Amino acid sequence: MKNCLKWMAMICLALLIVQPDVARAAELRVLTTGAIKPILEAMLPAYEQQSGNSVTVFKDTAGGVLKRVAAGENFDVILAPPSVITALIGRGKVLPGSKIDLIKVGVGVAVKAGTPEPDISSVAAFKQALLAAHHVTYIDPASGGSSGIYLAKLFQKLGIAADIKSKSVLSEGGLSATNLVSGQADIAIQQISELMLVKGVTVVGPLPAAIQNYTVYSGGIGAHTQKKAAANALLKLLASPAAVKLLQEKGMEPAGS
Repeated sequence: MKNCLKWMAMICLALLIVQPDVARAAELRVLTTGAIKPILEAMLPAYEQQSGNSVTVFKDTAGGVLKRVAAGENFDVILAPPSVITALIGRGKVLPGSKIDLIKVGVGVAVKAGTPEPDISSVAAFKQALLAAHHVTYIDPASGGSSGIYLAKLFQKLGIAADIKSKSVLSEGGLSATNLVSGQADIAIQQISELMLVKGVTVVGPLPAAIQNYTVYSGGIGAHTQKKAAANALLKLLASPAAVKLLQEKGMEPAGS
């Protein structure tokens, strides 16, 4: 409880610094991909209380966000991998110059709480753990999720793609580790921050350094927003010192670290 109050106070102080120009309350629509959502949700209560703004969050995979924007969905702020933000700037959907790198997060491994933790201390050990597993769950690459796309390439590189295919439990976005709790899989691989969101699982650790893949998440402001000041204040808050400790607690790091 003390930690919660401490971070609320830090966030409120940061808000006083980053948004002195937001005079009237605004209703912000935020499009976000999965890994950055925990940070956003943790900081929103203080942001809304201090600013008077309200925020509605819409979550999808990176590929899903691109499709939604292409279909005409409106937004004030977008939080996604840099390639998505850059692509949307090129399409006139995000304001040029508004892109800011916010966080980075690595891929990790989780198992159901109370079950033996596999050795993933080396590439060889990680590979053996996957081959020994009955079922492996991760995000379906076809859904556009960044971790799933990376893992499909990694399995090919390790020469185990065929073995993994026969035991894969694919998630269409969302939290793949829920398949551990339901008993559909015994190993989950996804961004560490998203593994940590699932109750009843144990995060074994990150992938070995030699095969680790960090996904950077950036923010941008919608090209057609009428709430630029409020949108900019939210992005500045997510990049403020108040967010750093919270990032670490959620399994993430500042983008520049």
